[in-house]
Amino acid sequence: MEQTNYITKKPRLEWIDAMRGFTMILVVAYHVALQGFGETPKLSSSMPFLVLFRMPLFFFISGFLAYKANATWSFREFYSMTAKKIRIQIVPTIVFFFVSIIILCPSNIEGAIVEKFHSQTKGGYWFTLVLLYMFIVYYVFTFIEYRFSKKTFIPICILWLLSIGAYETIYQPHYFWYAYGNKAPKEGFLYDSSLIQLMMHFQFFIYGNIVHRYWNKFEKLYEKPGFYLAILLIAFVSSMECMKLHLLKMEWTNLSRTIAIYSLLTLTFLFFRYYQKSFSKETRLGRLLQYIGTRTLDIYLLHFLFIPYLPEIGQYFNTHRQNFVMDITASFVVAAIVIGFCVLTSNILRISPFLKKYLFGRENK
Repeated sequence: MEQTNYITKKPRLEWIDAMRGFTMILVVAYHVALQGFGETPKLSSSMPFLVLFRMPLFFFISGFLAYKANATWSFREFYSMTAKKIRIQIVPTIVFFFVSIIILCPSNIEGAIVEKFHSQTKGGYWFTLVLLYMFIVYYVFTFIEYRFSKKTFIPICILWLLSIGAYETIYQPHYFWYAYGNKAPKEGFLYDSSLIQLMMHFQFFIYGNIVHRYWNKFEKLYEKPGFYLAILLIAFVSSMECMKLHLLKMEWTNLSRTIAIYSLLTLTFLFFRYYQKSFSKETRLGRLLQYIGTRTLDIYLLHFLFIPYLPEIGQYFNTHRQNFVMDITASFVVAAIVIGFCVLTSNILRISPFLKKYLFGRENK
């Protein structure tokens, strides 16, 4: 989502904005395939790919941009940043949660509210809520970390390892009541609050933060001969295992999935970094992706309202599973149309300074 520099204004990293725009396209394309076409992950050739790393990449970018090297974490600054983040994330989430129900479920509004409230995904609006959780946890951590005179990598790495541990428990149904499994109840506080999604994705936020904190070291690592080839090979093997081969048992399946997510996420990051000139404002593609990247909050909140219902397309692709190129193309073409309507609607709503501030977290300057 859109990030605001609270401490000092620095030039935006254009390729990061472009990568965020690309990720937003992946998100909308997945929802088009799922909700618009009615495809299922088990039958579709495109959905397993679309769902694998799109949200982890979003959280990675958010964590990357959350790091402020020159931040002075006084209590006043901490309170100001936290309060502003709550306003930016909570108000539009609540508004569009109810607007989507009124528009999409007019015949059963009360039932839809109850059903979606008790769902961990909140009718699709879990992302902004969970991102708020991440920022609050990160702000508290950084506020405490700032109090220590000696700055080391150990605290942030411990937080990363803890978040990975929390994530892994979700796929251990024999040991944890909330874990995913055939007998696992999809209800309770962790699901109603969407904290289960925090447990699933917080590690990627912290990973992005670590990469930014120690950017010089990561740059040297990325530039080592063979590093990209090794990540490419790991991504291929792990992705084939978790999407096609399924040789591992459930408790171990998540290991290959986790490796696939990290490797695909890193490959995407390296790709945009290497071709950053192609994603600058000097190119049409760069300007387009950056524009989408700076409007991700608007698009995310609005796109559920514009996804067309085309089940015939989904039936075809669920039956003809080898049409990966056509499947992906159809999802992206419709996603582009949906994004266009989102941007148009956003621009109309942003004419009002009040709506611009409270729906999209932006203030007139």
